[in-house]
Amino acid sequence: MKRGSITDFEFNNHPLNEGIYLITRLIRDDFSEDQVRYELDQLAEKARALISEELGADLQLAQLLELFYHTWGFGGAAGVYNLSDTLWLDKVLKTHQGAPSSLGLILMYIANRLDIPLYPVIFPTQLLIKAEWLDGDSWMINPLNGETLTSHILDLWLKGHLGISATLSNDDLSDAENSQVIIRLLGSLKGALMREKKPELALRASELVLSFDPEDPYEILDRGLIYAQLECNHVAARDLNYFVEHCPEDPVIDVIKLRLNDIEQNTVMLH
Repeated sequence: MKRGSITDFEFNNHPLNEGIYLITRLIRDDFSEDQVRYELDQLAEKARALISEELGADLQLAQLLELFYHTWGFGGAAGVYNLSDTLWLDKVLKTHQGAPSSLGLILMYIANRLDIPLYPVIFPTQLLIKAEWLDGDSWMINPLNGETLTSHILDLWLKGHLGISATLSNDDLSDAENSQVIIRLLGSLKGALMREKKPELALRASELVLSFDPEDPYEILDRGLIYAQLECNHVAARDLNYFVEHCPEDPVIDVIKLRLNDIEQNTVMLH
């Protein structure tokens, strides 16, 4: 499989962690997939040894959350850190500090090995984890700290993010497909790598996002800005022009036109 090519991989037909391994390999040359697999399996075996199979799934999950967040100390990152380090699985397994997506993935992997049903939910503010029981009840969990999220809390989060008129609906809490989680993670990685001035890695992430929707003008805009960081002015101008043509009413259009003008002037001066 060539770098940047994920078109032949059916994300929704494979476990989520396999998709994460694939995109990480395609972005980072130094990613040790075997080590991550080993460390995840070790955590799952430790959890299996400490959590009784005789308990109901809800009590098993409660014990797993206690183990994961308190005994092992997984949680959100604090202090000064690179956002990308909270997204890469190998880094999070070393520091135990992660973003909702990476922490949620590790938690879901261990739970799956214990036959505890957990599912990802892409909420507007962050990734959530949902436990669904046979009696129809569901349990929403914040993967940053393992705390239970009530409908009231989620409604407040939604209003804070989208405006006071927003109201929580069942659609906001529906299970996400693996491909949706992958796209969200790639977007976070791309943004983090751009801010961290790692344009080569950001470009790889950008190309992977575009493989899902090659004509998305906002993704093409981001790729153009990355090319500009790399001083690849011709292709940067092409991508920014594409955005200007397809999103003429966007609020950032004047800023992008100024950026495009700077790039085109630099290109002329160089030649």
